[in-house]
Amino acid sequence: MSDLWVFGYGSLMWRPGFDFIESRSALLRGAHRSLCVYSVVHRGTAARPGLVLGLDAGGSCRGLAFRVEAGAVPETLGYLRGREQATDVYLEKRRPVALDGSRRKVEALCFLVDRTHGQYAGRLPIAEQAELVRGGHGQSGNNIDYVANTLRHLDEMGLAEPALEEVMAKVGKF
Repeated sequence: MSDLWVFGYGSLMWRPGFDFIESRSALLRGAHRSLCVYSVVHRGTAARPGLVLGLDAGGSCRGLAFRVEAGAVPETLGYLRGREQATDVYLEKRRPVALDGSRRKVEALCFLVDRTHGQYAGRLPIAEQAELVRGGHGQSGNNIDYVANTLRHLDEMGLAEPALEEVMAKVGKF
């Protein structure tokens, strides 16, 4: 078994929750970061869903790639599946990501949103996104903190995410 690269674009960037031996800025082409998933476990409930990020088709996404040592891959995959696939809203795909600072590309595990899943929210109006974020609270905490932490981490990386900033401005937290 070889090392595993994992692409983080949301909470995995600021709270990976698994051991890794290397972390690099990375670019994924063909998918973009979007608040497009109704959260009914981590940041909301079935009665009052929150809204979390997904990698949706089209565009590109800057995030972090984490390299997991071969011996830790089975444990890491188990952890990630338990965390990310609580409702099977994501498709696990290996995609090439470009590691910043070099021309090097690696195959990374990416969690792409399944557009056929009932939790796929698609492209909601900003006001509706803000309302879901404002009211969402689930097993992993409130939805506002999730979006704010993601924005904070992106800012630390020197990346702007205008769509998320606009949602948080409507929420009254940006």
